[in-house]
Amino acid sequence: MRVSLCCLLYLAPLTILFSQNSPLDSLERRLATEKSDAQRLELLSQMTDLASGTNFQTALAYAKRGVALAEQTGKKDWQPKFHEMQGRMHANLGQLDSARLFFDRAMTGYTAIGNKKGQATTSFKIAWVHKRKGEIKQAMEADLHALRMMEELGDQEGIAGALGRVSDDLYRQEQPTEALEYAKRGIEICRKNGFQSELSNLLFYAGYASIGTGRHEQALAFFDESLALVRSLNLGNSSVADMSNARGNAYKKMGRYDEALADYKTCLESAEKANYPGGILTAIANLGEVNLLMGNYAAALPYQLKTIQLQEEGGDIVSLTENYGHASTIYERLGDYKSALLYQKKARQMRDSTASVQSDAAMSELRTQYETEKKEATIALQGAKISQQRTVQWLSIGIAGLLGLFAFSFYRNAVARKKANELLTAKNAENELLLKEIHHRVKNNLEVVSSLLALQSAQIDDPNIKDAMQEGQNRVQSIGIVHQKLYQGENLAAVEMKDYFLNLSDSILDSFGADERVTIECAMNQLELDIDTAVPLGLIVNEILTNALKYAFPDGRKGKIEINLEKKDDLTLLLKIADNGVGKSGVVHGTGFGGQLVSLLTRQLGGTMHEEVKGGTVVYFDFKVKKAA
Repeated sequence: MRVSLCCLLYLAPLTILFSQNSPLDSLERRLATEKSDAQRLELLSQMTDLASGTNFQTALAYAKRGVALAEQTGKKDWQPKFHEMQGRMHANLGQLDSARLFFDRAMTGYTAIGNKKGQATTSFKIAWVHKRKGEIKQAMEADLHALRMMEELGDQEGIAGALGRVSDDLYRQEQPTEALEYAKRGIEICRKNGFQSELSNLLFYAGYASIGTGRHEQALAFFDESLALVRSLNLGNSSVADMSNARGNAYKKMGRYDEALADYKTCLESAEKANYPGGILTAIANLGEVNLLMGNYAAALPYQLKTIQLQEEGGDIVSLTENYGHASTIYERLGDYKSALLYQKKARQMRDSTASVQSDAAMSELRTQYETEKKEATIALQGAKISQQRTVQWLSIGIAGLLGLFAFSFYRNAVARKKANELLTAKNAENELLLKEIHHRVKNNLEVVSSLLALQSAQIDDPNIKDAMQEGQNRVQSIGIVHQKLYQGENLAAVEMKDYFLNLSDSILDSFGADERVTIECAMNQLELDIDTAVPLGLIVNEILTNALKYAFPDGRKGKIEINLEKKDDLTLLLKIADNGVGKSGVVHGTGFGGQLVSLLTRQLGGTMHEEVKGGTVVYFDFKVKKAA
């Protein structure tokens, strides 16, 4: 029976303690009167950090305000920091795709300004997302990369934190002895330098490694000290949830089920107070398991089924095999043999599908490479400054060239992808990895183009030119998200459109700073489309959403935009985009570049469009496509 780790993403030690008066209220009052942009950004950072100990949704709202203020004031050193914070909150809310989107933005921003510490901390968080998806090898690569950067910087606290994360990777790879060695090295650094908050994390990792080696009393001692530190430092309910769960696991391994049950209940209560989905899920899973071990099968069943539901909905495959097995055992004990057989089959299928994910040889090679090559050269990103006139000319030509090449390359790409898809049907693992790498690199190249547009836009004063460049940046990002979905997903030949539209909407709202007053809903079922259909659809939706945010909600008006895409039959797609704004039309009948682009892409997809203005604007599209999945 394997013990599951539950740990939130730490951004920095929480230095603001709770008092009788709400510290967030106090900081809000200071923020309202503060004139200095630098001080306002620092206050929002503290508020995000403080709120993360009690409510991740509240912390996410503060992080978004920080992103908006950093972009409004042009503070390039703060922009990636708040993107990193926003990604962290999405991660702790179980929104892994959104988390990765903002971590990638943070990494791009940190790289542009040469902030290696920021790159390292973001790499930790990208590794955490990989772990939640069961991608342990990729997680360890990211953690070892961050460890090397921390060593180059001589950051002792960062080194200690990295050692803990590598310990976690080794534990997940079922190498507990090596995991314990790394954790103890980190503990030694923390005790020597007085890093109390990071020490609580290292004790946490050492406790799990001790469980893996069968030293349950030692594990209990580590968890006791970690929980005491979390409470004395007042690190918040989410941290209490993690450490209570960990100690409960030690009690469970020792057969002290009543004490384990009490700790799991504490974990659930603390996680619910903090609105911490990961902690809630883990507590429910362990309450189901400990009731199973105690023979309380009727009490265990609802916990177990809820655990499976949450893991399936969140795409968390790490522990699904084990939990399917628990459900099968419970049903068998209750005499429901049909359900027991069903979950036994699910467990076997999940185990078979994930059996090749882990590779002891690959993990050992990564660790050996780190141990023998601790100094890794890094390439500094340098950009040459050019005049505003040359910048505008180059970017205008570049954007026009890119959009022209997109239309030309769709046909050639369709032929190439048809051949690639034929190869994929043979399920050749090497070719599949190669295709994922191609999509990954395309996405990264588009991110570079987007970053260049953003950096050069900051040097331009003309508001019309800035708007045009922002729109160009959004178009590039809409295509980049398609390639991101392809290399992150299981189906390399298709894009799941609902998830894609959600990420695209989040990106566009963020670029306009409108995420607190305008909501975008995707009222549609899951639908997979090939990339040659997904890219032009994404560009069309990008233009309609951009137009609505610019004109439908003037003077800070609040509102809602709804996107619906459905398959009428095998050859027909219906797209509807509606807003409840002031009813100002523009794209369908407009003569600007956006309107021309929408018209061109609609014809390319064999479609028609029309617009209705009734207390808002509704745009309808009817496409005749060849590959609607």
